[in-house]
Amino acid sequence: MKRVIGAILMVCCLGLTVAAQENVRGARKVIVSPEVNGTSVTLRLVAPNARRVVVQGGWLPMMSPGADMTLGNDTVWTYTANNLASDQYRYNFIVDGTRIIDPNNVFMIRDVGSLFSLFNVSGGVGDYYMVKDVPHGNVTRTWYHSATFGVDRRLTVYTPAGYDSKKSYPVFYLLHGSGGDEEAWITQGCVAQIMDNLIAEGKAVPMIVVMPNGNPDKQAAPGETSENFNYTPVMSNAFPKYKDGSYEMAFPEIVKFIEKTYSVKADKSHRALAGLSMGGFHTMFISMNFPDMFDYVGLFSPGVSNNGVHLETPAYQNREAKWKVQAQKGVKLYWIGVGSEDFLYKDIAACRQSMEQCGIKDVYRETDRGHEWTNWRKYLVEFSQKLFK
Repeated sequence: MKRVIGAILMVCCLGLTVAAQENVRGARKVIVSPEVNGTSVTLRLVAPNARRVVVQGGWLPMMSPGADMTLGNDTVWTYTANNLASDQYRYNFIVDGTRIIDPNNVFMIRDVGSLFSLFNVSGGVGDYYMVKDVPHGNVTRTWYHSATFGVDRRLTVYTPAGYDSKKSYPVFYLLHGSGGDEEAWITQGCVAQIMDNLIAEGKAVPMIVVMPNGNPDKQAAPGETSENFNYTPVMSNAFPKYKDGSYEMAFPEIVKFIEKTYSVKADKSHRALAGLSMGGFHTMFISMNFPDMFDYVGLFSPGVSNNGVHLETPAYQNREAKWKVQAQKGVKLYWIGVGSEDFLYKDIAACRQSMEQCGIKDVYRETDRGHEWTNWRKYLVEFSQKLFK
């Protein structure tokens, strides 16, 4: 009997050893990276055989090829950035031409088909992107059936802390950009943290935030459908139904599903719609085609050019006439934000001028930098505080 017990213990220990080896096998020199001190951050990478290591990060100038890291005597490459504004930053290392994430930083994020390492600098707007000791809402992934596309499609839904089905809540529909999906705003956009913190401070009213998948040809984010791992994320213009008007005209299906499933105030004055880039394009056309549906409209760096647009589709025809109807019916807020270095800056300026001639009066917010999440998170913080008041 003792021999049997001993054999069992030996097998168990061997199993633990094998399991542990999966982590130990990749053991490396432990260093601190990133190391954030106030408004400064130091990044480190052990790469003794590398000839050149470059860091690319969101604090560097737009279109920058990156900044060289310095090799010390201990085989550690180092780079320090100072005087960083409060924000969430993402970065990568380029090691002899090969792009990698920071192996010493467990916090990372996917944007379309690329991975980035992350860190936060506090002391300003970046504080809203961090989890605080406040009441937390819930984030769920749910499916609705689209009669238009003949499939079930996935939504991400934020419900505020203390959500009570006996109460009724306003709803904010928030749309992603090209290459994104229903995961984009909740991960890169920090929606849950932003809404939790704003609501806790009394700066935003408790609301439900609905984040749909804006790609008509895809049911859900990569890995969440029967395609499993056979779907590599790409920009949305690679899909056949890109800007063909079907998503915009089918949007009431989402509204009906939410109003059937959640306890909401189902009227124009308690619905908001906003989106970034492609989602801003969708927002503009959804709101003009359904002028009785949304009282709050937000365009974050909207893709308002005609690139890739199926102009023959009814959804995109008679733009000026639809704006005039929308202006006559009225909106409580039409909010537009764009970065001064955004490649869409001139297109958006021209679009605003056309809208104004049709009677649409907007609240305009211009920030620095370009077409990037550092702006879209800020726009969400500002726009959310203006809703349903």
